Amino acid sequence: MRHAPKSIAAVAVRNNETRIQELALPEISADDGLLRVEMVGMCGTDVGNYNHITRPTILGHHVVGHVEKIGEHASQWWGVKEGDRVAMEEYLPCGTCEHCREGLFRSCKSTDSRRGGMRYGNTSIDIKPGLWGGFSQYMYLHPNAVVHKMPPHVPAAEAVFTLPLANGFEWMCLEARVGIGKTVVVLGPGQQGMACVLAAKAAGAQVIVVGRQSSVHRLALCKQLGADDIVNTTIEDPIERITQITGGKMADVVVDVTSGGPELITQSFAMVKSRGLVVLAAYKYAKVTEWDSDLVLAKSLTVKGLRGHSYGAVEMAIQCISSGRFPISILQSHNFGLLDVDRALRTAAGAGEPNPLLVSVTPWQ
Repeated sequence: MRHAPKSIAAVAVRNNETRIQELALPEISADDGLLRVEMVGMCGTDVGNYNHITRPTILGHHVVGHVEKIGEHASQWWGVKEGDRVAMEEYLPCGTCEHCREGLFRSCKSTDSRRGGMRYGNTSIDIKPGLWGGFSQYMYLHPNAVVHKMPPHVPAAEAVFTLPLANGFEWMCLEARVGIGKTVVVLGPGQQGMACVLAAKAAGAQVIVVGRQSSVHRLALCKQLGADDIVNTTIEDPIERITQITGGKMADVVVDVTSGGPELITQSFAMVKSRGLVVLAAYKYAKVTEWDSDLVLAKSLTVKGLRGHSYGAVEMAIQCISSGRFPISILQSHNFGLLDVDRALRTAAGAGEPNPLLVSVTPWQ
């Protein structure tokens, strides 16, 4: 009797606990497929989800891999065939609502987990076929999955930065419309901050990155990625320094990608020029009740809350990575196998190996 083929997966079974399990590979119909996972990047969402496990889940949604099997209709719909290399979006949208028709899958109700929606890396294995996350040798390609072709020459360590970089292009280029002659201040040199640096530099803007002494290594990496200036708030007054750098003109755009408190929002209003734009792109996980609304009025500022990416922004990110223009590989700090997913998540959370930035998992090593 032949046994059904299976996939080895690292399953988060409860808060901060992972177990290796085998899950059966699904039968593939005309409308779906199966992905052989090559590498998966980690982000703060994975860390946050690992702290709030309610049902067993395969985490990981920054996924790049090769199409192992695909149905005839799915192949035509996605424009890919078996063997093609692809980058996955985390969203499983309905595909028909007004948001989906604009490529804004993050706004589709079907992707909102708070309303029972599904996303890769955030869906229980109890929902068949269970292979809903990247920390597995194989991942199920749902008929509503969103895939992008990834050129074969791109190193896996760079390919898994696609979704963070897509956020940077969404926020900087598509929403803030930065470009040549514009000055951008990025608060926070983490993954999303560096994505904003890359996107803004790709668009031709002047970029200033602000961070603390504890992030001095990341600030140095931002310089390697092309940032024009860095400001260390432990030893410098950020507002005075940005006033000096810009000759008193201040920034056209300030993007806050930190989890800090209201003082950073107030600083953003002081750093931006009159009629400038402040982008709030990181959850504070607390109600911010104190900020200077009078300064927003006095300077006629625009304040935008932004999250996630569009289909077009992912394509822009892939083009940027494929060009080889930026040394994106320097961002990968750690790579682990499936047996060490718990250690990988703890490292990404700052409680494991030292100096984490882009932590990844290779399921086959």
